[in-house]
Amino acid sequence: MANHLLEVRDLSVTFPQPGGAVTAVRGVNYHVDKGEFLGIVGESGSGKSVSSLAVMGLLPSSAKISGDILFEGRSLLGRTDRELSKLRGDGISIIFQDPLSALTPVYTIGAQIAEALQLHDRKLSKVAANARAVELLKVVGIPNPERRAQAFPHEFSGGMRQRAMIAIAIANNPRLIIADEPTTALDVTIQAQILEVLQKAKDLTGAAVVLITHDLGVVAGNADRIAVMYAGRIVETGTVDQVFYFPTMPYTIGLLRSMPNLASAGHTRLVPLEGRPPQLSNLAPGCPFAPRCPVAIAACTTTEPPLMVVGGRGQGAGATTTDGQGSAAAQADAENAAACLRVAEIAGGSLPRDTLYPVPEPLAPAERADVVPEQVLAVEGLKRHFPLTRGSVFKHTIGMVRAVDGVSFDIKSGQTLGLVGESGCGKSTTIMEILELAKPQSGRVTINGTDVATLSARDKKALRRDIQVVFQDPMASLDPRLPVQDLVAEPLSVHGVPARERLEKVRDVLQLVGLDPDMASRYPHEFSGGQRQRIGIARALVTDPRIVVLDEPVSALDVSIQAGVINLLQDLQEKLGLSYLFVAHDLAVVRQIADTVAVMYLGRIVESGPAEQIFQNPQHPYTRALLSAVPVPDPAVERSRNRIILEGDLPSPTEDTSGCNFRTRCPLYKLMAHDGQERCRTEDPRQRPLEGSLVACHHAEHIDLMAAPGV
Repeated sequence: MANHLLEVRDLSVTFPQPGGAVTAVRGVNYHVDKGEFLGIVGESGSGKSVSSLAVMGLLPSSAKISGDILFEGRSLLGRTDRELSKLRGDGISIIFQDPLSALTPVYTIGAQIAEALQLHDRKLSKVAANARAVELLKVVGIPNPERRAQAFPHEFSGGMRQRAMIAIAIANNPRLIIADEPTTALDVTIQAQILEVLQKAKDLTGAAVVLITHDLGVVAGNADRIAVMYAGRIVETGTVDQVFYFPTMPYTIGLLRSMPNLASAGHTRLVPLEGRPPQLSNLAPGCPFAPRCPVAIAACTTTEPPLMVVGGRGQGAGATTTDGQGSAAAQADAENAAACLRVAEIAGGSLPRDTLYPVPEPLAPAERADVVPEQVLAVEGLKRHFPLTRGSVFKHTIGMVRAVDGVSFDIKSGQTLGLVGESGCGKSTTIMEILELAKPQSGRVTINGTDVATLSARDKKALRRDIQVVFQDPMASLDPRLPVQDLVAEPLSVHGVPARERLEKVRDVLQLVGLDPDMASRYPHEFSGGQRQRIGIARALVTDPRIVVLDEPVSALDVSIQAGVINLLQDLQEKLGLSYLFVAHDLAVVRQIADTVAVMYLGRIVESGPAEQIFQNPQHPYTRALLSAVPVPDPAVERSRNRIILEGDLPSPTEDTSGCNFRTRCPLYKLMAHDGQERCRTEDPRQRPLEGSLVACHHAEHIDLMAAPGV
């Protein structure tokens, strides 16, 4: 035990509240060894971040902490703030989820890195600290580090800010790095860069890493061990291979089954993890997971199981636990343990993992709508440019933001088009141009065979019944002052539907999306995240539309809730014959639901075609890089993948780039001969058919060159 770098013993954290104390962390035990990579995973509210903030000593003074936290054999609890300040950034450092909030906006990036260096080395001169700051920015992959060190946080992109945070974290060669959801708000390409930088930082400093995340795919290819948290405690722990291939806690099994897997998505329905996590302020006796567990027995409602050591997963071995003095230490040291009364049956095979959560049955043929294949939405050459102006009195144009620059696609009835790409590529602007139902700046939008540029105000209002939208954040899109009944009925009120018909329609549509119509009198805050998104879907369906625009509809939800919403969307499409325009950056989700895919980059579609073709045999370098960056929840697959890391961030749409706008980041461009590169620099590629898809690349026939090692 003395060899552990970090050891957490029976940690509990309680926050006093007016309605009663909330114990956010309950008896957590784990350890981290030197140079080890530990992944802590779980749903929102499971206690992941609170337990790590307790390690850093960053909890509010009102929090009551019990147990012990040992770093290099010495307890961290009871130390003064001065002692902890010396340790933070030197012995232990942390990378926060939101770098923009963690960085001071009034100081340059270089000054903030230099400050971290000088705080722990008073003899270091300002010149030497600034030079080291530039060196650290270079280490984490910031281009032009000398110039970027003089920039402020708002001048960095999200990925660059996170890399700057990593530079601060590794500045003093800490022995332990805690990364709290460092990739949650980032695109998959930037996420891949950050994880590569984090691994590089670990190798350079020799530090141990604790990665907190809700994405099991992220830890699959990076972590050595995993701890799964639920309701404030660790419910399963083990090596990556053990937890992914032989999980013994039903909660872990449910998490793994509910995740869309890029390697297999679209071929089978997702398995949702029904229910919602318990309220920690009012925990019922017994196992907190029992109300959601498909194999719960009577004893589960009265006894909360301890972590039980499991031997020989998948080989019929049983489970053992220890009681009395030393039990916390034994649990903390267990490399392979789960908190379930039926762990021996699951490990032994008498309760097969594959059958714990049955795959939901698809709709019966009789329930499916008869859909006539016809075009319901067509976009041709759509452009949306925003002028950049200067001057307060006499304004003049100094540039142009090409948010959407010649986009074309179409959707047929009963089909789903997945519109994917990095943040800032123009996806949201494209759908807003469609939803506005106004004459576009350039190009044409046709809905149900009608050119929207020809619509009168009356016709436009009537057409809005046929095209509705579901937004990304359900809480932000629902008025908290109105009950669900009024929220869902609002579109009907706009179209003058009588009150009696509105009430009947609201009840019908709530039942359609899997909500109890008796909940109609409740307010949004009384629902879980998944239920709120179902309310948003109900509001979109209440006018019986033909087209539904889905703007990142599951990105704000936990993975366990995502599966139920995705299955619901698929069932509604088949039952009502809906057409979806599905905007997302999660390609595994897109593969699960989309029939066709369009990949956007800097306002243009660079590749489009049938979903299976795009995912199985992408022809554009950008598409291939996107797919390679998506984490897969399979350790063996993750360790063997040839990941293509795009250098730098998405260029600004204000830049007037000659030729191909992707060439500044394109791995294929660097592999071409001089004549090929010259064509990329001078000639703008147009979409052309190739291998079943439309691709905008001059050298797509040579795409397999990117599969070579080291690319």
